[in-house]
Amino acid sequence: MKLYKIKKSKIDNRRGLYASKDIKKGTKIINYIGKIVTNKEVENSSKYDNDKPIYLFTLNSRFTLDGDFHWNTAGLINHSCDNNCDYDGKGFKVWVSAIRNIKKGEELTCDYGFGFDKDYKQFPCKCGAKNCCGYIVREGSRFRINKKFAMGRNKTNK
Repeated sequence: MKLYKIKKSKIDNRRGLYASKDIKKGTKIINYIGKIVTNKEVENSSKYDNDKPIYLFTLNSRFTLDGDFHWNTAGLINHSCDNNCDYDGKGFKVWVSAIRNIKKGEELTCDYGFGFDKDYKQFPCKCGAKNCCGYIVREGSRFRINKKFAMGRNKTNK
């Protein structure tokens, strides 16, 4: 039996993956699959610009995994600032694993790990988590956005 099922997501109103049974912390849930391309291909191809969803994982200094294929079910996992899964890569394989116990019926989510750069506002976050900063930015960089939000609110509240 698969550990997940596809249902309408509460995060983006499209599709997402949901736990089909209780999942224990550390369990490998699904393999993130795709085509291995060179990093040079990623840099030079318009397929990988920010005008559309991108499903890339840098595997090492030479190769990237492109998961933008309809047969990559793991690509349906949505971002959350309070994620219950994480990506676990070794060699040319990337797994989605539980980072805490997950209850049956709970949506499977990952931190997409986007960097904080000049384009961060192109990726609004709709996760609704209490710690959501409003944009899809990796956990270690969210303080920069939270600080900006706090400064903006202070000016408005005066």
